[in-house]
This record gives sequence, C-alpha cells and structure tokens, in this order.
Amino acid sequence: MANLKEIRTRIVSVTNTRQVTSAMKMVSAAKLRKSQEAVAKIRSYSDKMLEIIESVGKSATESFDSPLFKLKPTGNTLIILVTSNKGLCGVFNAAITRMAVDWVKTERAEELGNKQVTFFTIGKKGYDVVSKLGFDITGRDDNLVNKPSYNLTTLFTKTLLEKYNNGEYREIVVFYNSFKNVATQQQLMETFLPIKIERSDDEKYDALEYILEPNADAILEELAPKMLETEMHKIILDSIASEHGARMTAMHIATDNATELLDTLTLNYNKERQYSITNELLEIVSGANALKG
Repeated sequence: MANLKEIRTRIVSVTNTRQVTSAMKMVSAAKLRKSQEAVAKIRSYSDKMLEIIESVGKSATESFDSPLFKLKPTGNTLIILVTSNKGLCGVFNAAITRMAVDWVKTERAEELGNKQVTFFTIGKKGYDVVSKLGFDITGRDDNLVNKPSYNLTTLFTKTLLEKYNNGEYREIVVFYNSFKNVATQQQLMETFLPIKIERSDDEKYDALEYILEPNADAILEELAPKMLETEMHKIILDSIASEHGARMTAMHIATDNATELLDTLTLNYNKERQYSITNELLEIVSGANALKG
C-alpha cells in the first residue's frame, strides 16, 4: 500500500505540472502572435532604411567623415547581450550567452586581456551568467525586453551614440536571437557601430537614382542615427518574439513528456493495485480454507 500511495502522490504532482506547462504554452502562443506581427512590420521598415543608406552611401564624397561610419582607433569594445528576464525557454538564453562569451574570448582576446571589453546586458538571464563569469559590466536594462517601447529604445540608442562619439567605445557589437519560426531561433552577432555600408554591385541599387538635397553627406548624417534607433528596436522585438517561440516549444515538449509520464504512472498504479487486490483475495481464501480445516 505504501507503494500505491507513492505512485498516487507522483500522479498528482505530474498532473499539476502538466497543467502549468500547458497554460504557459497557451500564454506564450498568444504573446507570440503579437510579437510576430510587430517584428514583421519593423523588419520591413528597417530593411528599407538600410537600403536607402547603402544607396545614398554610394554618392557620398571622399571627404565624408562621420564618426558613425569609422572604427575608432582607441576605446573599449562594448558587447550588448540581449536575453530574457525569465527562464523555462529551452536553450534560448544559454545559446546566445555562450556565443557572446566564446566570441569575446577568441576574437577579442587581446582586448579582453587589456580590460578593454565591457558588457551591457538587456535581460536578467544574460546578466546573471556574465556577472558570475567575472566580465566587466557597464550597465543593464531589463525593462527594454520586459516592456518594449520605441521611446525607451530611442533613449537607450542615443546614449550609446553619445558615448561612441565621445570615444568611450571603439566598437559596439550586439548578440541576440533572431526569430525564424516557432521552433527555430537563430543566434546572431551584429556590428552595431561603426555602420558598415556594403558596396553592393546589385542592379537594384544601380537602378535607383535619387535627387539629393542638400547632398549625400548631409543625408547620411541625418539618417544614420534614425536607422540605428530602428535597428536596435528591431533587435529587441526580434529577441522577444524568439523568447516566446522558444518558451512555447519548450512548454509543448514538457507537456508531452508529462502526459507520457502520467500514462506510465497510471499503468504502474493499476498494476500495483491489481497486485494488491489479488494478494488480499488470496489471503482471504487461505484464511477461509484454514478455518474449514
């Protein structure tokens, strides 16, 4: 009977767990739909902004000397790591954090040794890991992924631009998860600053003819900060959509595993109960036979 009680306790526990994981899956599914729509909209806008800058960049003069387009000779490398504030989303946080740490240790080993690499974390989970590993952390902002807002992102980006223009940072690199579909999130590294204009030979750029007023240099100076604000907001929305997709997938798997375990426990419970009843009947029959004798 003690074994039956133990199995009943486990059945209740697994049933409660399945209810929780199923509810979390449905919540993530609802949030994912909204996040997908937001990402799809801003991606189109961001891609068009980048296309215009690359096209206008071909008309820039050789004397164009914006600090946003040049790698600084001195300063620290700033790593912006975008994760989530909550767990239960598979390898979502671990994968991108590992990618950022490995990149720093291999590609920026010399700067790391000279203490010229610093992190800024967006999301609690990334901060927890990076701080435990002993990396220098210049700041953190968990609200950017907790309550995404274009105004908050704009303020954050303007602060980055100010520090970059002042020479505090040599380059700014962002690590984040890009949303592909519910089951797939791609870990990406993106150089945020300096801005790199791809000198593409694509015919679609050659076919574009703009009348530029006052000139290409002035337009690039004006558009570049706006493009960076949009790009940072896209990165954050991408990460949020990826988080919901990863959590939905993880909770779906957890629910299926709980169902499978529950079926096994129920079968074992029935077997044990049948065995117990059979033993009791045998004892009763044996006792009756003994009385007759």
